[in-house]
Amino acid sequence: MGIHERKEREKEHRREEILNAAQKTFFEKGLQSATMDEIAEAAELSKGTLYLYYSSKEDLYLAVMMRGFDLLREMMVETINKYSPTVKTIWELARTYLDFSKKHTNYFRMFHFFQNPSLHRQVSEDMMAQCNTRTGQLWSVFVEVFQKGIDEGVIRPDLNPMECAVIMWSSSDAILTRMDYEQERWKDQLNVDLTRVFFRSNALLLQSMLTEKADKQYTSVLESDSIPQLS
Repeated sequence: MGIHERKEREKEHRREEILNAAQKTFFEKGLQSATMDEIAEAAELSKGTLYLYYSSKEDLYLAVMMRGFDLLREMMVETINKYSPTVKTIWELARTYLDFSKKHTNYFRMFHFFQNPSLHRQVSEDMMAQCNTRTGQLWSVFVEVFQKGIDEGVIRPDLNPMECAVIMWSSSDAILTRMDYEQERWKDQLNVDLTRVFFRSNALLLQSMLTEKADKQYTSVLESDSIPQLS
């Protein structure tokens, strides 16, 4: 191994050490409360060394968050490879996002960074570009499934696959956020099971996107009170 290759490997190893320390700190304290001093201490590095790799705390936060994007994308690809037909795949992708939110809650909460535009000003153009690329890759997985459904004649041809993906994702994300912070309150005070609402919402949305032929095949299942897995 040459000197250049060794230095690049050492640099990448150092970057991973910083990300691991940042992830631990952000998971424990969140973006607002965490400091670069704490991350540097956790990484056993000087704060100046951190800034050699990441220009701001927000850049470092996005770098950790992109780990979550990659993990979710891997889970979605695994779901797509596992299930068929396409309607079932779409249904299971929603379930995959539910599983992700429960198993990897800290990453799920980090995704809400984009809901606070005031924080975006602290992010470098390079990091935002990297993040946009990752989110694009994640969206493309979902969009391609809807396009496949249109091509197969199970999703209405008058619908835009990207718009379908946004509708399903946005509804799922909103309910999962409620489940994360308020599930017990909704159950105790309003007698509403948000997990059931999650599946019911996705069933209604997916049903509205089906062609007449697919609607006859799947509506009885989607309208079932128990919301079983599609077969």
